[in-house]
Amino acid sequence: MIHSKRHGEILRLLNEEGTITIASLADRLGVSLETVRRDVKPLTNDGSILKMHGAVSLPAMAGEAPFERRMRENADAKRAIARMVAATIRDGESVMLDTGTTTSFLARELLGHRRLTVVTNSSDIARTLATVNGNKVYMAGGELRSDSGAAFGVSAIDFVSRLSVSHAVISIGAVDAVAGLMDYDLEEAEFARMVLSRGQRSVVVTDQSKFGRQGLVRVCGFDGFSELATDLPPPRDIAAALAAAGGRISIAGGDGR
Repeated sequence: MIHSKRHGEILRLLNEEGTITIASLADRLGVSLETVRRDVKPLTNDGSILKMHGAVSLPAMAGEAPFERRMRENADAKRAIARMVAATIRDGESVMLDTGTTTSFLARELLGHRRLTVVTNSSDIARTLATVNGNKVYMAGGELRSDSGAAFGVSAIDFVSRLSVSHAVISIGAVDAVAGLMDYDLEEAEFARMVLSRGQRSVVVTDQSKFGRQGLVRVCGFDGFSELATDLPPPRDIAAALAAAGGRISIAGGDGR
């Protein structure tokens, strides 16, 4: 494959998946990591793609993309993370989930559980888990977003603030070594912050493409949650910041530490 054809193939893959790791690109193109890095450099220089820690994405994907498209991004990684977290939740326990693609995958992995009490602002998660296996599902009220079908606003935050659960789980749009957890929307960040405060255990689920990103709004520092569940070890600076705050890292398919 000549150089210009590889550029076209890289752009085609990004149009399909939104964000792809450098390692995955090298594997799919059948070339070395160094070759991929050389190939993406002119594409990043001319603004065709954006480079982040260990991955590349289209400029339109730098912020939060529409929900359905984000469900297709890094789906295998999100599913693996969701499966790992679901295995730590027992029948009959209470779970609070914010809206997000990885938490939606978690809801699907919880379909084998019974008698769960679920609190969420996501209509997708509520539909997935309601009326099955003796579950009780409570949905926070508020203005529904057209893209995600999730409720936000003062009433949604007030509703979850009155509840306490065994597991509070959020997904996140960006993880920065200095700022901590960040997102792209003020109301989503405020809701996520409240969710984390309501769990005996507070878990952040995110795939590795979010590491090294900076969002618009800070959700909390690394001392604001107890566990980070992800698919690959985070960069050293993020891992060090979480360790300093006393947090735990759980790696799907690996050993938590």
